[in-house]
Amino acid sequence: MDKLWSFSSRTNNAVDNVRQQWEEERDEQLDDDDLIPLSQVLEDVDCFLNNNNNNAATTTHNSSREEQVPNCVVVLHKLLESMMDKYNRSAGCNGSRRSKFGKNPKNDKSFLYMVDRIFKLSTTTTTTLNLDKTTSILERVMFILENDLCALLEDHISKNWRPTPPPPPRKSSSFGSLQFQLQDHERESPKPGNPDDEDDEDDGLLPTFSPEDLSVLNKIVTVMINVGYHTECCMAFTNYRRIAFKTVLQKLGYTCIRMDEVYKMQWEFLEGEIATWNRVFRHCTSVLFNAERKLYNSVFSNQPHISRAIFSVIAQAVIVNFLNFAQAVVLTKPSPEKLFKFLDMYETLRDEVESVIILIHDDGSEQCAKDLGSELAAAKHGIIEAIVAMFYDLENSIKGDNERIPIPYGAVHPLTRYVMNYLKYACEYKATLEQVFSSQYCMNHYLYIDNNNNKGTSTTTTKIQEKNTSSEDQELDETPKKSPFVVQLMTIMDLLDVNTERKSKLYKDPALRCIFLMNNGRYIVQKIKGCDDLHESMGDNWCRRMQSSLRLHHKSYQRETWSKVVQCLNPDGLQQQGNKVSKQILRERFKCFNSMFEEIHKTQSSWIVSDEQLQSELRVSICSLVIPAYRSFMGRFKHHLESGKHADKYIKYHPDDLETLIDDFFVGNAMSMPRRRT
Repeated sequence: MDKLWSFSSRTNNAVDNVRQQWEEERDEQLDDDDLIPLSQVLEDVDCFLNNNNNNAATTTHNSSREEQVPNCVVVLHKLLESMMDKYNRSAGCNGSRRSKFGKNPKNDKSFLYMVDRIFKLSTTTTTTLNLDKTTSILERVMFILENDLCALLEDHISKNWRPTPPPPPRKSSSFGSLQFQLQDHERESPKPGNPDDEDDEDDGLLPTFSPEDLSVLNKIVTVMINVGYHTECCMAFTNYRRIAFKTVLQKLGYTCIRMDEVYKMQWEFLEGEIATWNRVFRHCTSVLFNAERKLYNSVFSNQPHISRAIFSVIAQAVIVNFLNFAQAVVLTKPSPEKLFKFLDMYETLRDEVESVIILIHDDGSEQCAKDLGSELAAAKHGIIEAIVAMFYDLENSIKGDNERIPIPYGAVHPLTRYVMNYLKYACEYKATLEQVFSSQYCMNHYLYIDNNNNKGTSTTTTKIQEKNTSSEDQELDETPKKSPFVVQLMTIMDLLDVNTERKSKLYKDPALRCIFLMNNGRYIVQKIKGCDDLHESMGDNWCRRMQSSLRLHHKSYQRETWSKVVQCLNPDGLQQQGNKVSKQILRERFKCFNSMFEEIHKTQSSWIVSDEQLQSELRVSICSLVIPAYRSFMGRFKHHLESGKHADKYIKYHPDDLETLIDDFFVGNAMSMPRRRT
């Protein structure tokens, strides 16, 4: 891995020449005195530094006298070079780039003491030659430490990264397209996940660094920052941590996708990418950022302001990458089936990112927090616009459904199933949708005023204003006022009702038309009652109006189907002069009843009523209307025919037989009429 910054670039030929001169002078200047303890050398160097500083304070600017470099400084150079040689011997062994720094605490302590004195010597006013010597050694020290810093960070990227697996999605929020739903059966309800099951262990990053490695990192960055290499240290550290974060995101399944690739991606694939984005983004903000922050606090324990600054830079880079994906997704063509994935994205941005921005702001990185806040606001606004557009697309889909072929047997229309399931699942996000539509309404309210002042109004804005103005006019005397999202729901329900009424007119049989309206109306009512949020939004009054409409359709069905049948059982006109019953007319009445009932049985056995309660209610109402009338008519007049021939040709059914046959109605199977005897 290439390093972002190399201290070797700061060395030059002059330094090499100085080093060569040292080596030539070393044997002449040093004798057995260089075997004195390091503590004594350090003490002598400190004395020299103190004296030099005092002399510097009293020396006039015109003085050009060069002081003699004391022997302790030369010995210090030699000792430090010797220790660097020892450290460097391990570099390259066993495939490791690291030196021995950090392996022996006692040696490390001595090494750091010497580096500290070398740094102080490099800043003191001594001879030019001595300054060059000191600078050269300091460069070599920084090169070793920089190499160790990069090697440690790189090793933990390539070998020891063991990220905590991300939690599963909170909702299974996929929804098929309208075209698919019109051909498919009802979709199962998504099951929300349990947030308590999420793994909140923030050990995705920090445990991969052993305490020993953390200690070495801390020593390295502390030395580099203290001797004036703050910029180089931070750039190298930030570069490797950015690469590390990218690596763990890839291992979690998230890869950076270019905007043009997102725009061209088919929804089936993009849907999976959005699910991964939501899952990994939440894991990143709740787990990985916490671990990363702990790592920085450990490494830069002596420089908390640097720790906070680097975290802000890394967090901003990661979050902007995620926000870029969200903004790219928003540019794809909106369609109703994308709603739930977009809602997941909105909730992720709302719940996860804002807390990180607040943390960055509190750490003192106000500009970084401000920039992130602007990026977040833009991404959220784009998602809000897309969500609202999806509901308008749903409206247009309902309005544009001009199919001219009626659904067989009066069953629930696929569009009714799709819309009601769609709204039911949408209400699982009711709080979020309330927030989305309220935000959109507020934004467009100001846009509406501004556009009116400029004699121009956008189409979207006009729709929102018309809906809410209409709602306000209708609800002037009612409280509380309906929210923009509830207004949107009621608009869709009204459009669905109009669409259902229009489709019912495709049936030539008035009775089947009533069955179709009852099927669809009952389905809608049951869906609304089965969803508390949807029921609360539509209100009890709306449900009562729907049920009242269902009762009217029920009565219309009875009138269209059974009024003529029951009329056959009317005794009026059977008695002629002398109160004698006309057997001929009586036979015709029984024959007409049998024919009509058999035809109805044949037809309506194939009709479909999928709701068991509605099916039972219809059968009970038919029985209560037909059976008593038939029982009374047969009991009163059957003896007039029993004495003659072929009585069973006319009196074909017992009342119990009729009740059994009525149970065949609305099951969706055409049945042959069994011959029954009284």
